Amino acid sequence: AAELITQVKKSVTIDWTLRESARARIKVMVKRILNKYGYPPDLQEEAVKTVLAQAELLCAEWV
Repeated sequence: AAELITQVKKSVTIDWTLRESARARIKVMVKRILNKYGYPPDLQEEAVKTVLAQAELLCAEWV
């Protein structure tokens, strides 16, 4: 979880919620981290959605 937070914080920009390319880049990064730690592939899509939703809520503090 710590690596995930660190990487998402590094990738978040001011307008990342509006730019589809930025959202896609973050989704790929999250999936790679989940794969690295053996997260089940069938549960990854829901986990990615959860991470993006949480990042949207917290991004004001990060940027």
